[in-house]
Amino acid sequence: MLLTRTSAALGLTALAAIAGCKRRESSALTPPAGPPTTATPAGSATPAAPTSLEATVQARLDSLPAQSSFYARDIRTGREVAVRADQPMNTVSVIKLAVMVLAYRDADAGRLRLSERHRIRPEEMRQGSGVLRMFTPGLEPTYRDLITQMIATSDNTATDILIARLGLPRVNRLLDSLDFRETRLRMTIGNLFRGVWVQLDSANARLTDRQVYDRGFPDDSTGTGLYLRYVTDSTRWFGRSTAREIGLFLEQLELGRLASEASTEEMRRALLNQVWDTRLPQRIGERVSVGHKTGDWEPQIGNDVGIVFAPGGPIVMAAFTNANTGPMWKLNAALGKVAEDVLNAWSTTR
Repeated sequence: MLLTRTSAALGLTALAAIAGCKRRESSALTPPAGPPTTATPAGSATPAAPTSLEATVQARLDSLPAQSSFYARDIRTGREVAVRADQPMNTVSVIKLAVMVLAYRDADAGRLRLSERHRIRPEEMRQGSGVLRMFTPGLEPTYRDLITQMIATSDNTATDILIARLGLPRVNRLLDSLDFRETRLRMTIGNLFRGVWVQLDSANARLTDRQVYDRGFPDDSTGTGLYLRYVTDSTRWFGRSTAREIGLFLEQLELGRLASEASTEEMRRALLNQVWDTRLPQRIGERVSVGHKTGDWEPQIGNDVGIVFAPGGPIVMAAFTNANTGPMWKLNAALGKVAEDVLNAWSTTR
């Protein structure tokens, strides 16, 4: 989540959810025994004919007035579903997963103390999703708290504090070292939101982060298409990736290949604490635990990626929908059905 038209209301919902939501059962978090089947690199072989499941998934995505892609992989068996899975997409907040992983790797290496507190300054406040902007400056969450908020409520204030602490170039060096060539963090939240104002007047490039925060977001109610043009300009993307790369990134996280066992467990729990369950978990959340990360710029973008803790073993899923021109409820419903299609198909054939 980055920007929603009802971000203030969602922030209050997030506070209530943090205070009283029911936690997922920890028994669903046990990693599978043994390594998965190795994935075939993109473009290394002639694509196989679409399976019935893949055709169903593609039909659901193609029914949306949006650019879409999807990837799912059964970690235990290695079987996959891929629909435009190698098409670069605007991740918005999904890229925060890479920031989280670098933070925990730094903690494992002794470069970051997760219990250390950070005092939030007025100039560090960011608009959009999250709850920290609702508090008086001076709040002192721990770095662990900031990571949790960055994932569970997609908090933009927490995100930029962590990017400043870790270093944006280091996030991309990590991704490069893991051989994820399409996945990149491209700017801070402050720069992203400043860019909206720059579209209206290049003089706005001089605005400070606090001035951008105080201004909020330009009104696009007259139908000028300001936000659609902005989020489809690839030079303005907060993050970039493909459904396949994010899916494989989540697989490595789940298998404990990105951080220590203790850090991996904390990252799983952060994903399971996700507040917004309107997409991938919409139809399956009562059957299985889903640890996931959303990415939004409503109504133009609605992404969701995560790990479905199915009875037979974890399944990673990554769904991106960019340049959406229809209602969000239809987008959410389609992704919920896609997740249900995959879970049903693979639960009955294991």
